[in-house]
Amino acid sequence: MAALVSTCLLASGCLGSTSTPKEDTRIEAKQIAPLVQEGSTPRQSFPPYPLTSKMQEEAETKTTRVKLAAIGDILIHDKVYIDAKQKDGTYNFDRIFACVTNELQAPDILVANQETMIGGKELRLSSYPSFNSPHEIGDALKLAGVDIVTVANNHALDRGEKVIQSALTYWDTLGIPYTGSFKSQNDRDRIRTVTKNEITFSFLSYTYGTNGIPTPKGKPFLINRIDDSQIRTDVEQAKRLSDVIVVALHWGNEYQRFPDVNQTSLARKLADMGVHIIIGNHPHVLQPPAWIEGKQGHRTFVVYSLGNFLSAQINLYKQIGGMATIDVVKTTNKETKKIELLMPGFLPTYTHSLQGRHFQIISMDRLTNEQLIHANSHYESIKKHMRTNIPELHIMTSS
Repeated sequence: MAALVSTCLLASGCLGSTSTPKEDTRIEAKQIAPLVQEGSTPRQSFPPYPLTSKMQEEAETKTTRVKLAAIGDILIHDKVYIDAKQKDGTYNFDRIFACVTNELQAPDILVANQETMIGGKELRLSSYPSFNSPHEIGDALKLAGVDIVTVANNHALDRGEKVIQSALTYWDTLGIPYTGSFKSQNDRDRIRTVTKNEITFSFLSYTYGTNGIPTPKGKPFLINRIDDSQIRTDVEQAKRLSDVIVVALHWGNEYQRFPDVNQTSLARKLADMGVHIIIGNHPHVLQPPAWIEGKQGHRTFVVYSLGNFLSAQINLYKQIGGMATIDVVKTTNKETKKIELLMPGFLPTYTHSLQGRHFQIISMDRLTNEQLIHANSHYESIKKHMRTNIPELHIMTSS
């Protein structure tokens, strides 16, 4: 069996690869002070001619940029956590992400949809249809480069409040913000923000439902449900806190490769509210991204569904997911601020396993026919599918 794993890793170009968290790979440029000779008086520098108002405005203009990325469902079936179990009874999911860690660490901010609550083994692990996952999946996501997780989904209430509280506490221990389910009303009232390169992002998350499980009485903070009025209230609060608003929605019909009218209608409502980026999940298959023109004159980038990033579901399209990216550019001067969304991109991925063991997430450009028959043909088909609405969508490849 060890030989099979080595063969799989070699075929994917992953054997022996190492990576470090994104914080360790960034080096701040040193600020070098101007040289002044001892005993000399620094000369003042004057422009050769007076600055015009246009020149002065350009001189005061500042531009910063952030690459935001998102991956789809982290859906931990029992086959996945059994595969990750160690001899000492702990769990280690790191190698599952090893082949794509470099790509996941490249963006400035990475969002993941944690489809199952990571309540931990002390509360008894469980799989479909009522999930509770090991804490250690959180450790693996942190190592892989995830900065924030969305947890509002149809499985959020599967195992009740005790599992939710355990999961959210563990995310706090890891230092990874979560949104969509909360410990208390005070916790819910605190909108999660992340600031990079002087651009502040607000993150909100909502679900269409919870598989018929009612919210515990008097505890609406345990799950954010899709409600136009509540979303509008949250978006208005987010506008006061941030430059960019990102909303994650658990919506749509499972296994449908294109959005339905309810998704497109809700996406337009959010665009008109002023939301900049919409990240969709739940269908477990990829749905093409699109641009929407909002009433306020800006473009909203919507990824209707990012599919499964990690799961034990089988069938071609359920095993294909990926990472969507968008460049956010902020231009400011003395009186104005402008946000632009540029260069949408997508990295297609495939969850490979050997008869439900030795799971690996692999960039589709590196797949071999041994891992997926007609791999290149499927890769080309996925690229075409994801470019349905945005022909200029940049398809990224592994490094």
